[in-house]
Amino acid sequence: MTPQLTRNTKLAYGIGQMAEGLKNSALGTFVLFYYNQVLGLPGTLAGLALAIALVFDALTDPLAGSISDNWRSRFGRRHPFMYASAAPLAFAFYLLFTPPEGMTEWGLFSWLTATVLLTRGAMTLYHVPHIALGAELSTDYQERSQIVSIRYVFSFVGFFASYGLGFAWFFRDTEAFPNGQFNIAAYEPYAISLSVLMLITIVWSGWGTHHRIPHLPQPLGEHLKLSVVGIVTRMLKEIWGALNNRSFAWLFAGALVIFVMVGIDGALNLYLYEYFWELDSQEKLYVLLVFPVGIIIGSVVCPTTHKFISKRNGVIIGGIGWSLVQFVPILLRFEGLFPENGTDALVLTLTALKLFQGFAAAQSLVSFNSMLADIADEHELSTGKRQEGIFFAAASFATKTTSGIGSFIAGVGLDVINWPRGAHIQSAADIPVETLASLGFLYGPIVAGFAVFNVLFILQCKMTRAGHDEVVRRLEVVRRERINSETLR
Repeated sequence: MTPQLTRNTKLAYGIGQMAEGLKNSALGTFVLFYYNQVLGLPGTLAGLALAIALVFDALTDPLAGSISDNWRSRFGRRHPFMYASAAPLAFAFYLLFTPPEGMTEWGLFSWLTATVLLTRGAMTLYHVPHIALGAELSTDYQERSQIVSIRYVFSFVGFFASYGLGFAWFFRDTEAFPNGQFNIAAYEPYAISLSVLMLITIVWSGWGTHHRIPHLPQPLGEHLKLSVVGIVTRMLKEIWGALNNRSFAWLFAGALVIFVMVGIDGALNLYLYEYFWELDSQEKLYVLLVFPVGIIIGSVVCPTTHKFISKRNGVIIGGIGWSLVQFVPILLRFEGLFPENGTDALVLTLTALKLFQGFAAAQSLVSFNSMLADIADEHELSTGKRQEGIFFAAASFATKTTSGIGSFIAGVGLDVINWPRGAHIQSAADIPVETLASLGFLYGPIVAGFAVFNVLFILQCKMTRAGHDEVVRRLEVVRRERINSETLR
């Protein structure tokens, strides 16, 4: 008999998501600004480096999923990779924010590309097995939403810690640096702090769920052959099998659209808050921190909403809510109907909207990841293979597009609108009015417009609670028959 999943185990599992939250918030918010605006690397080159890493993820995410799906060891399928990733991730992240002084433009581009690849590679080694583990901890429709909810709470605790350490401490405005994010010396201690936190939370998560290893599903079929050809062949077959699952294909397409939108938003946030809304570091901290607060509140509420609406509708409603907050303030400012810069009303309004946007985003995030676990059950019933790793590799890849494709589009967009770069550009007065307007249009209406495709794609996914309950019932019968057959042998 499998012991009941305890609260401490759920918390230990969720804490592991802090590492990804810390990494994503730093890559999505600070990396493009640091390399482009502070170090002077052209936006297209900075965006290209982040996009190259995304292509790398497209290969390594399913590879990590396939290998961990089929791994056999006394530590199970997932935990060996979680433990092995902790130290390399911490070191690679530190290098990302500490390029050597005096590098040429192409040298800086090469350093950014290499360190982002190392950081993403180490995170893939951890994150794909970790989120696949979450689908294995329970098969209950409602409890799965709770597990994903806890995971996202800690993910955005990571965002909260990253923003808090950044804007409230390392990048705070001082007399020497009126705009604190231009303080180059602050980036190294910031990177060290986040690296240590990543290391601690990954080890904590692995150790806190270690006792569940004997009760987790084991790989089926032939033993994984440790050869490049064998591993790649198996991975390609598993990817093709996953894409042939109609529910998964449409869900992934819709989620990818949303994550790209979020990525552009994250990459341009500092530009918008610094130059378009003209917020100081304290005001930026308020606005940025309420987004993860909204995510946390929304993640806690989401399992309850799944009692009344389907997970599919949760993805759609959350995406629409996020998009409205993205473009409505920009359009109102163009029409002269939004609070003026430099007023308390502006900060309060932006704070309230960002809180709601986080709440809406949580509905999409939790619903999407909980649906993936349900689809893994459906896939096992139809194919006889347990492949959470492949499905959640897709989730990992989609998440990483927030700082991959999103940052690339943002970087190219900055060059298209002729955005001035360099540490001497420290206020809106240094930027032409039409360029500021182009920034607002890029950040708001253009980004939010992609939400239409998200809705169209997600509507094609037909997963329901009743359908999943039937899948689980039939799976129990199949698994019982398999155990009886193996016992007779």
